[in-house]
Amino acid sequence: MLSDPSVKYRPFPPVDLPDRQWPGRTLTRPPRWLSTDLRDGNQALIDPMDAQKKTRLFDLLVKVGLKEIEVGFPSAGATEFDFISGLVRSGRIPHDVTIQVLTQSRRDLIETSFRSLEGVPTAIVHLYNAVSPVWRRIVFGMSRAEIKALAIDGARLLRDEADRHPGTDWRFEYSPETFSTAELDFSVEVCEAVMDVLCPTPEKPLILNLPATVEAAGPNVYADQIEWFGRHIRNRDSVVISLHPHNDRGTGVAAAEMGLMAGGDRLEGCLLGNGERTGNCDLVTVALNLYTQGVAPGLDFSDIDTVVSTVEYCTNLPIHPRMPYAGDLVFTAFSGSHQDAIRKGFAAQATRNDELWEVPYLPIDPADLGRSYEAVIRVNSQSGKGGVAWVIEQDRGLKLPKRLQADFSGHVQAMADELGRELDAGDIWSRFEATYLPRSADRFILRDYEESGGAGQRLFVGHVAVDGEERSISGRGNGLISGVIAAVADAGGPLLDVVDYNEHAIGHGADAQAAAYVECRTAAGRIVFGVGLDTDIATASVRAVLSAANRAG
Repeated sequence: MLSDPSVKYRPFPPVDLPDRQWPGRTLTRPPRWLSTDLRDGNQALIDPMDAQKKTRLFDLLVKVGLKEIEVGFPSAGATEFDFISGLVRSGRIPHDVTIQVLTQSRRDLIETSFRSLEGVPTAIVHLYNAVSPVWRRIVFGMSRAEIKALAIDGARLLRDEADRHPGTDWRFEYSPETFSTAELDFSVEVCEAVMDVLCPTPEKPLILNLPATVEAAGPNVYADQIEWFGRHIRNRDSVVISLHPHNDRGTGVAAAEMGLMAGGDRLEGCLLGNGERTGNCDLVTVALNLYTQGVAPGLDFSDIDTVVSTVEYCTNLPIHPRMPYAGDLVFTAFSGSHQDAIRKGFAAQATRNDELWEVPYLPIDPADLGRSYEAVIRVNSQSGKGGVAWVIEQDRGLKLPKRLQADFSGHVQAMADELGRELDAGDIWSRFEATYLPRSADRFILRDYEESGGAGQRLFVGHVAVDGEERSISGRGNGLISGVIAAVADAGGPLLDVVDYNEHAIGHGADAQAAAYVECRTAAGRIVFGVGLDTDIATASVRAVLSAANRAG
């Protein structure tokens, strides 16, 4: 093993394009989309999909709005051929969806491909052969002239087979496979030789697919290659430039977006990035990235969970919980500072008079993908008061004052440390009840009460269990709360001074409840909090004071 493995590798040569235009462009419209899930994605599986799974995935691709779907490699075997021909015969293909098949440049394979499509109204036949130096030298042992001749022969076979099946509207795609590592001038030369055979027009263009078969350079280099190719290819209005980025360097999505900025018209890839090695470009991510820039992608991912579950079932590959947009945790915040920012963002969003989305840490509205807000903030040992307050508000409707949030978050933190796991809403509510709401062991438990007297001289008389003994306690004050405080002190409880008081309704209508929160200071200067819940706001405030007295000891 070399002490410095980097000496084995050569830096990828830059493209000579000093006046490149793509860096200054923005994407303002979606590309034509092609799914390769059923072909390229299927070939990458340990256990390829059977007909039932392929059909289920095909239906999903149609449902999300894909209009071009590469359904297989008909000459790969009977399973592929039968699925494709069965799809045609079944009438399952919508009239506005065009299926595509892939074939190498060999007569028997091309003939098999056309047979699999007999009876289809419209179809794309995709021809490919590798053109780069490493493949020419190592894989095929062929010269540039021989590689070019192979492409021309394949194109002639496509033309001739199409003439034998005039009932179908045939469209063609050609890939100079391994384009990203080939000489650009040779790629153009081969593509133009194919064009000479197939004679594309603006009304019936040839799709030229320019794949990053193996991602060997940065996405900016791929964009340079696409722009260079678009400038030099003959009859640009008679070709559709299609992009097929792989993800070997982890920049497949970036290569796709830059390639579209550089002039690409069409994008090929798989839902959630399945494919050989590190996968194909993820069509879901590219589409939803467009959404976040105000561009409608023309694909529907409003039920992202169904997309994820179907892809996982059909491919038997798990989706990472941090997968962009689709993962279980991508809209989840555990960090306290993140939770606080998100909670404030949702509160601000509720007061807006427009639909503009502006919530910290959430580049897209989870509701647009069919996700609920309740899952956005979850609590573990890393969470702060904002996250705890969010869960309580979403689950129980309680809007805790800030200082009470801080007090309660300490109790939740201790619980999370003790359990060593994420806390769910039930865990948090049980700790809230145990901390602030009435318990049988409390010193003061309200049974009933009466209030009388005029303003400034209110008399509180309560039927209260004090240390387990049923008693009547009373106290005077300038209001209900001060009367309760006086009664508690007279019954041997702590003397409290109210620092802050808040109340609000929970829900609407006849079933609405009230919540009251009181912050008190004891004679020794300790701060304690009390919470009261009741259908009557006055009773809720009495319960809140007794809750604070119980916590004061």
